[in-house]
Amino acid sequence: MRTLILWADDASPNLGVRALGAGTAALLRRVDPKADIVFQNYGVRAPQLPIGRLRSLVKERVTGTKGMQRWLAGFDLIVDTRSGDSFADIYGTRRLMVMSAVSEFAAQAGVPVVLGPQTIGPFDTATGRAVARRSLRRADLVMARDNQSAKAAKALGRPVDVLTTDVVFALPRPEVEKSRDVVLNVSGLLWYPNPHVDHAEYRRTVHCLLDGLAADGREVTLLAHVLESDNPDSDIHAISELTAERRDSLEVVTPRDLDDVRRTVASANVVLGSRMHACLNALSTGTPAIPLAYSRKFGPLLGDLGWTRSVDLRTAADAAGDALAQVADDGLADEAALLLGVTESRLARATTALTTSVERVAA
Repeated sequence: MRTLILWADDASPNLGVRALGAGTAALLRRVDPKADIVFQNYGVRAPQLPIGRLRSLVKERVTGTKGMQRWLAGFDLIVDTRSGDSFADIYGTRRLMVMSAVSEFAAQAGVPVVLGPQTIGPFDTATGRAVARRSLRRADLVMARDNQSAKAAKALGRPVDVLTTDVVFALPRPEVEKSRDVVLNVSGLLWYPNPHVDHAEYRRTVHCLLDGLAADGREVTLLAHVLESDNPDSDIHAISELTAERRDSLEVVTPRDLDDVRRTVASANVVLGSRMHACLNALSTGTPAIPLAYSRKFGPLLGDLGWTRSVDLRTAADAAGDALAQVADDGLADEAALLLGVTESRLARATTALTTSVERVAA
């Protein structure tokens, strides 16, 4: 089975996008171990797919100059990940419309389109809701990774087929020794001005966390989860500025790849993460994680799994104090072990649904 995975890849500087790509591939190979998988994302562009602008996509659909429809028709199945959280209009309708157009044209090429496990919504604009409604109705299979996303799809007239969880839990768990105490992921997205939280307050929170952890005698490792690229929100830049502002001598880990970051979080006693997939990578290896959440994609996904350890940067009166109190809880490791059983049962639902889709393709 030749399968195209949209909006995730195995080379992105954002290791969350790599986790999404690898996890989706792992889920597919539970159904078809010999699947021939191709990734397509903004940084990994096939020449037949001009995804830079909606106008370019529409022009190609009309003229066929690059052979986009023939290329899409060469796949047996397409899994649209929407980068995990981009099936929404919080990043602007332009991004939503470009991604939706590719799925639309794939369906027109006669290829079944699966909306992989992801966040659905929010849609705060009339345009966003209209585009989302059409994408949902055109999909052969719709999977959500949290209950609130399922509600958003139902409100648009197309209930999800499967309520599952994030595909990162389909990845193999590295076997490493616990050689680190607290791993703190600092987000470049939040370190600089952004539409999610007050960046100055976020910086203050990070400094308070480091001060509090030091006072509690904890050893801290700083972790970058988005690497160097043209994207200005690299975690490496934020960590460099942070270490320059402090006198601490802290270990800094800049992972080489997805396997490296998973070994790093697996080696920790606890992870404090500002990137959702820094937390999900940790939890999927059995390491407890406390998210420093900045959007609604965190709470519903983790809450569905029974994981209530989280600090919402948008609403917490004392985010650093709340996080420090949770880090000090001796029950974290036991809770993290229980979570893995829940995720496996939820992934089984996705495997069953994908098996049905693949059988239909084969027929």
